Amino acid sequence: MKISKLCNEFFESEKSGGLLLIVCTLFSLVLTNSLFGTSYHHLWTTLLAGHPIEFWINDGLMTIFFLLIGLELEREVYQGELSNLKDALFPIFGALGGMIVPTLLYLYFNFGSPTQSGLGIPMATDIAFALGILSLLGKRVPTSLKVFLTALAVIDDLGAILVIAVFYTKSIVVLNLFISLGIFAFLLLLNRLRVSNAIPYLVGGVLMWYFMLHSGVHASITGVLLAFAIPFGNGDKQSTSYWLQHWLHKPVAFVVLPLFALANTAIFMNGDISEILSQPYSIGIALGLIVGKPLGIFLFTYMAVLLGICKLPNDISWKTIVSVGFLGGIGFTMSIFITLLAFDNENIINHAKLMILLSSLVAGLIGYFSLKQTLKTKDLD
Repeated sequence: MKISKLCNEFFESEKSGGLLLIVCTLFSLVLTNSLFGTSYHHLWTTLLAGHPIEFWINDGLMTIFFLLIGLELEREVYQGELSNLKDALFPIFGALGGMIVPTLLYLYFNFGSPTQSGLGIPMATDIAFALGILSLLGKRVPTSLKVFLTALAVIDDLGAILVIAVFYTKSIVVLNLFISLGIFAFLLLLNRLRVSNAIPYLVGGVLMWYFMLHSGVHASITGVLLAFAIPFGNGDKQSTSYWLQHWLHKPVAFVVLPLFALANTAIFMNGDISEILSQPYSIGIALGLIVGKPLGIFLFTYMAVLLGICKLPNDISWKTIVSVGFLGGIGFTMSIFITLLAFDNENIINHAKLMILLSSLVAGLIGYFSLKQTLKTKDLD
């Protein structure tokens, strides 16, 4: 399978960014629980232009992350794994299973309780972490597996974004929402008129973000909307979409996501760990990510292939699909992001974050060692 230069660049930045995220997370956890913990924690709540620094990271910089996700999804739809319906259906079914089964497991333990709102937490896959761990296996990993995991994670993130828009919007200011969508419509018109200069789209994106922020719908949604308004053209190096995606790779991987990790893993390790682990939301998160993800990805892709809807790539086995399904259980970025929207109680938020980190660690380790076993024959090639 051939892989474009831009997609290869995406893999490279994501895997390097994933390793950096691990370092930032460990640094943040250690510093928070040291003598400097209180000062470090207060750093992220320091006001800047009327809002805490963590607000500018979570609601501002993360919109840029969603813009990159949107641009990657757009490229996948037009030229990549999702451009051919038959090929696209395999990761689409995997993503659906990876969203539905973890959600059902979470709801089983939390339905009707105050923590039911966390149903979206185990849905998403962290692209940076998942590809970062996959990269540790080197050249033995077939390209089709990288593409499958990337497409799966991008679709997962899109599903999580839709869940954010539908389930985590508490009140809507209709006028601001209409203004934001009106700006989006105007940008689509510019696209139709073949306006290729990036500046009108970026300025419009900032305005769209501002009104979306004050509409009640989470402002990060504007990142994905903006991505689909930006001209794709024929997808070559001269296209606006290509240029912007190329330019955003490193800032997102080495600035935006590390800042998100530092700001959102400042977790005080207090309380009885056994009590934290026994909470319904903790059980739901753990089972959703560690069991639900690989189970859902395998079941839905297997049934789709069995029914003749799509086919399993020639160089991937079902054991490999199960193994990579565990990497899908690395929620981190999106899971933490949804946690911040789902809960109001700071203790529950911190405990949920801790469960996400522990569950993602377990899922990542199982995925790594099982893939190392299933792909070991590649070393003999």
